[in-house]
Amino acid sequence: MLAAFQAYPVADVTVMGSKCLGQCGNGPMVLVTPEQVWYSRVHPDEVSAVVERHLWRGEPVKAMLYTKFHAQK
Repeated sequence: MLAAFQAYPVADVTVMGSKCLGQCGNGPMVLVTPEQVWYSRVHPDEVSAVVERHLWRGEPVKAMLYTKFHAQK
């Protein structure tokens, strides 16, 4: 997963690997800070959507949000 994000470099964004984020069974997880936007069950082929829509355009990918922290409307 980390390599997939590193393949899409974004200016002023640091990509870091982490240990468990405490959400066992819902991973792989992606946490975008400082906004505290959580994505769950992210597959490497979905990374481009997170990068292009969220990191480049500032629009979270609603269909991928972790519903425990982001209720769907």
